[in-house]
Amino acid sequence: MAQKYLGLRGNQLVHFMIATVVAPTYFLLGYNNAVFGGLLTLDSFVSTFPSIDTVNTTGSVLAENARVQGTIVALYTVGCMFGALACFKLGDTFGRIRSTAAGCVLQIIGSILLCASYSLAQLIVGRLVLGLGMGIVSATVPVWQSESSPAKNRGALVVLQGAFASLGLALSQWIDLGLFFTSGSVSWRFPLAFPILFCVFVLCLLPFLPDSPRWMVKKGRIEDAKSLMAILGDLPSDSEVVAEDIRKMQVSLAETGKGNFRGLLHNGEERLLNRTLIAMFSTFSQQMNGIGIVGFYTTTLYEQYIGLTPLVSRILSGALFMFQLCCNLICFFVIDRIGRRRLMMFGTTGLGLCFIVLAGTVSHAQESRACSIIAAICVFLITFFFAIGAHGINYLYGTEVAPLAFRVPIYALTTGTLWAFNFLVVEITPVGFAALGYKFFIVFAAINIFLLTPGRVIDSLKI
Repeated sequence: MAQKYLGLRGNQLVHFMIATVVAPTYFLLGYNNAVFGGLLTLDSFVSTFPSIDTVNTTGSVLAENARVQGTIVALYTVGCMFGALACFKLGDTFGRIRSTAAGCVLQIIGSILLCASYSLAQLIVGRLVLGLGMGIVSATVPVWQSESSPAKNRGALVVLQGAFASLGLALSQWIDLGLFFTSGSVSWRFPLAFPILFCVFVLCLLPFLPDSPRWMVKKGRIEDAKSLMAILGDLPSDSEVVAEDIRKMQVSLAETGKGNFRGLLHNGEERLLNRTLIAMFSTFSQQMNGIGIVGFYTTTLYEQYIGLTPLVSRILSGALFMFQLCCNLICFFVIDRIGRRRLMMFGTTGLGLCFIVLAGTVSHAQESRACSIIAAICVFLITFFFAIGAHGINYLYGTEVAPLAFRVPIYALTTGTLWAFNFLVVEITPVGFAALGYKFFIVFAAINIFLLTPGRVIDSLKI
């Protein structure tokens, strides 16, 4: 057993797991969320797919193309939603490692379809398959990391997911910028093929990494779980600490049963319905706070609505997500000191105020350079409040409120909720911009103000 997992133990093994699986998969989450939005205004892209061209069209054609564009972009999130919900049953059947591997394989297939696309049908299928793979990964990896991380710094380690996603967001924009100066379809085919490298990297290393000790306990593999807990904690296999942790897992399983769907609908001693609703609300609020506008349509936002040039828009998009990465690192250092709820309330308040200012400045951005500058700064502030109070925290919150037996089904529902409302935001954004213009931002200002009330109510629920 000593030579398992490349001979790594304790923090070395945990950090290796983060570096080789968590970092690349969450990098891809951020990358895939943002890269497509930066391609929508490229000449080569709109000439290949004229039915989603919103740059060179006006009137009724613009309205129809905006609707189709929103659907194509949002289909990725539909795939993500179904991939996450599939983990409701498959996650505990196949375990965390095999589920992650399946998600990576699907992402490779989706990326190949996208980068080879010559028709809208290929683009649709590619977006769906890519999303299906990402949905599986996004519902599996946070649970795997949370179940394998030391309790004392689990919050900080899981929040790193947001930092990795921000790095992916940033790189997608810098790649889009670099290829902006090229001609031909390589300017959009290469960015869509790039994720394949990371998926292959993860697939090559997964066989050398452990599954979750909590999943092993749930499957009755007690001795394997004890050995793995000892390795993760860098403790002797007969340690009392390990024995006590295993006993707690067994008690939790005995108290909550097998973790079926019907159990989530009841509010017994474990308050499972409350826990499920709290976890789902955490990701609902993350998506309905308006960050999808920034994540998926950053370049479009800067170029078409704030009035910046294509080059400046792409430079600012890359800088924006590098800034988000720095903000995620701030959250990494304060989350276990300040607490989850305070940071979430802080982020929601800031987002609501920023969207109010953004609406006012965008309404005059075309004729006022000062308003244009303030609007651009507002986008950075939106990113700040999101990174501090909503990015990694919401993923963490969903895993922490769920008991062991129901952790995978609850988190599958939580992640499915995230992608369902992500789809809603991404789908309506082009249409909302076309119909409402700057007033569209007021919608998200109101939503953030509304989210503060149920956020306080949820904190008082007994779980």
